[in-house]
Amino acid sequence: MFKLPELPYALDALAPYMSAETLEYHHGKHHKAYVDKLNELTASGAFDGLDLEEIIRKSAQDPSQKVLFNQAGQHWNHSFFWLSMKAKGGGTIPGALEKQLIADFGALDAFKAEFKAACVSQFGSGWGWLVHDGEKLTITKTANADTPLAHGHTALLTCDVWEHAYYIDYRNMRPKYVEAFLSDLVDWERVAALYEQASSR
Repeated sequence: MFKLPELPYALDALAPYMSAETLEYHHGKHHKAYVDKLNELTASGAFDGLDLEEIIRKSAQDPSQKVLFNQAGQHWNHSFFWLSMKAKGGGTIPGALEKQLIADFGALDAFKAEFKAACVSQFGSGWGWLVHDGEKLTITKTANADTPLAHGHTALLTCDVWEHAYYIDYRNMRPKYVEAFLSDLVDWERVAALYEQASSR
């Protein structure tokens, strides 16, 4: 049985950049619905007993399993997203990660501008990602429930740009939401730790 992960912070801990009401709906209703459907779809059959990443990798290759892939991908993406943020986030980026971002994007401001552009330009629902592609840091975006796991990339950071992630707090102002995410919500220490793991493989 897959379980809805507990948030690593109180519902009001990310305010005013992300409200308790947003987290209550986004985590407690949207994410929970994906977990419930995933459990229903994997209660028996070929995917019963597989872990989440195995389910994602197998179902991504099988067009007949699109519904299952969507639930599994959304569970993984959301679980990763909650951990991408912390109370009093943003601020200074740890040294090794900062150096690599400058090396791969030219400057921190260039990285942030490219990340924001990916998030804002994602048409409809989806995700903006900072990933390690096996050689360098790069920015990607995925639609709907798609995830870097299905493309062989190691995710380091994600911003959820489905409307339910920001509409209560920002209405239709996705750019303002992404700016707040980068400046005040990102847990850069976690991103740096994931970068260290990815670059040492």
